[in-house]
Amino acid sequence: MVGADQVLSLPWLAGPLHRALTTARSHALLVQGPAGVGQFDLALLLAQSWLCETPLSAGPDSGRACGLCASCKLFHSRTHPDFLLLLPEALREPLGWGGQEAEGGRDGEAKASKTKPSREIKIDAVRAMLAFSQVTSARGRAKVVVVYPAEALNTVAANALLKTLEEPAGLLRFVLASSASEGLLPTIRSRCQPVPLGLPARGDALAWLQGQGVEGPDVLLDAAGGRPQEARDWFESGLRATAWLQLPQRLARGEAAALADWPAPRAIDAMQRLCHDMLRLAHGAPPSYFPAQALPPPTSAAALHAWAAALRQAARHAEHPLNGGLLLESLVGQGQQALFRPGKPPARRS
Repeated sequence: MVGADQVLSLPWLAGPLHRALTTARSHALLVQGPAGVGQFDLALLLAQSWLCETPLSAGPDSGRACGLCASCKLFHSRTHPDFLLLLPEALREPLGWGGQEAEGGRDGEAKASKTKPSREIKIDAVRAMLAFSQVTSARGRAKVVVVYPAEALNTVAANALLKTLEEPAGLLRFVLASSASEGLLPTIRSRCQPVPLGLPARGDALAWLQGQGVEGPDVLLDAAGGRPQEARDWFESGLRATAWLQLPQRLARGEAAALADWPAPRAIDAMQRLCHDMLRLAHGAPPSYFPAQALPPPTSAAALHAWAAALRQAARHAEHPLNGGLLLESLVGQGQQALFRPGKPPARRS
């Protein structure tokens, strides 16, 4: 069941879900906070709870979906006639919604084309939502639209959505979820009641990661900046705690092979985190993503700032590098120059 079971699988969502259900005063909620902490899951829980025909009524579970009624079963099977999900085509498979038809559930984007799946929510999806909003609720509880990630709305789609947010029809409700809400139109943000979702307590996150079979959860949780879903995804894609702990010293030796099997965006992101931690050390602050003992001694802040600038520039084109291998070798070389101790020549790169 999506309701109770999903809260238990992400225990830190129980409190935000209860607060959102009991304090909602708007037809549109905006779940906002860092990525990798369950924004999409919370949005679905809110949608199911609004559609549930026998919501729970006791204590902290008040208002939450029962998981047993006909509406909850329809929601769980992804066939609820009063639910619509606006999701970029590129996220359907990763989030487990790849089996949904474009028109019925539904991002309005045809899949006949063999072009690379879009990372945007386009106007066709919003047009499908407008048609959905005009139909009477099939089960009489509500009609719910979830938009994730809301910042994926392109400009045309966002402007089209705005009109419905201003004047929703009948029982229509929205949940927008975003890890970059500053990228939304101010007029959209102003029409949504914010639902903040922060980093979970470390104990809850570590317990969840251990339950997911993640090895070295404390190391990977720090590597992911306290975001447990991101830490799990990294582990499932092959990253191990030992490799993360070895990365600073290997890059200080100029070993580009340390990142050879990493996708360019992931490799650049890892170097940015290392550079960030080295800058913190250089200014007397503790590191964030690596344990201090895994880092080389602090070096020139000026060299680290130059490396950081190169990494920011590379990150803008990380999805489509002209030559990914040469790019990473160049960035590792710059990193080696930034990481070696003054007065000691850098070791030869392997």
